[in-house]
Amino acid sequence: MSDVKKVVLAYSGGLDTSVIVKWLQETYNCEVVTFTADIGQGEEVEPARTKAQALGVKEIYIEDLREEFVRDYVFPMFRANTIYEGEYLLGTSIARPLIAKRLIEIANETGADAISHGATGKGNDQVRFELGGYALKPGVKVIAPWREWDLTSREKLMAYCEEHKIPVDFSNKKKKSPYSMDANLLHISYEGGILEDPWAEAEDDMWRWSVSPEAAPDTPTYVELTYEKGDIVAIDGEPLKAHEVLEKLNKLGGDNGIGRLDIVENRYVGMKSRGCYETPGGTIMLRAHRAIESLTLDREEAHLKDQLMPKYAEVIYNGYWWSPERRMLQAAIDETQKNVSGVVRMKLYKGNAIVVGRKSDESLFDESIATFEDDAGAYDQKDAEGFIKLNALRLRIAAGKGRKQS
Repeated sequence: MSDVKKVVLAYSGGLDTSVIVKWLQETYNCEVVTFTADIGQGEEVEPARTKAQALGVKEIYIEDLREEFVRDYVFPMFRANTIYEGEYLLGTSIARPLIAKRLIEIANETGADAISHGATGKGNDQVRFELGGYALKPGVKVIAPWREWDLTSREKLMAYCEEHKIPVDFSNKKKKSPYSMDANLLHISYEGGILEDPWAEAEDDMWRWSVSPEAAPDTPTYVELTYEKGDIVAIDGEPLKAHEVLEKLNKLGGDNGIGRLDIVENRYVGMKSRGCYETPGGTIMLRAHRAIESLTLDREEAHLKDQLMPKYAEVIYNGYWWSPERRMLQAAIDETQKNVSGVVRMKLYKGNAIVVGRKSDESLFDESIATFEDDAGAYDQKDAEGFIKLNALRLRIAAGKGRKQS
């Protein structure tokens, strides 16, 4: 007899999670609560309600979390200029802590004993969902069907659907989707199919959000981004909410062939994985944020922040958003953003997001000192001689002792 009476499932309405609903009901003889989050995946989420009802689900949560997602997760991450392994903008990783948080909150609201997800036993998402769940509710039970059942292929899943009369689109049952995809307002990812061969080039018709750089317009698009304390608050002078900012930049970037990425990354569970990503708005945001910081951050502050970033990226990628180290790093990063305000002008052209201007009332750029023209005594060039000699002192001593320098 199962001790699980009610479980909250992260439910997309697709094949896998529809099977999971029925499997949970049968295997654990429990009530299932479904939770579907709209985080900008570009598809209607309301049909998930009808599908869940057809499976006998009584408590159905469907929520628009787009603003919270960008404001409280994406923007804080971009204040750090976060990229994993030099390239990946963490589009999937950053969505998981929000979903985990809502799973736990709904479990508390409904008196559920457990939470469940559709992540496989090979990927990072199982770690991210479950680390978040345990951090927010230490005693929660987590059910991960992919680690328990024997439905290890699409054919077995479809057979299970037919046997249990699960309402899925059987018209396409023989047509296997070539890619495993995940989308939200920050990105869309592609894995599987021909991408499992790292030498194979992705097919051009795979990409959904962007045109190819070759097909992008021959005329560049200029856009001005207004920052306040590290976050974009307006585009071309028009104030926008956080999710509206990302939606608009995704459109501008995608139209200009910006944001495509093809990488082999190191998963936290140990294996390497090849994936392709479209992150048009995020690519623009990263370039623009570094540009406004170049004006407004002190040198040592900026350099130390860059040293912290890889650790911060690893923390998010591995699923530790709700950890003390992430909160500690976030506090340090947010402290640096107090004066990161101003405007950045970007030129978007054939796959490139180019910074062409930046200005700020908080700028530390002093033209009277930096000028190559007559600085009217603002900077005494003779001071550089002592500066250089003092910094060379240890090198001169070592060389004088005959220490090898090469």
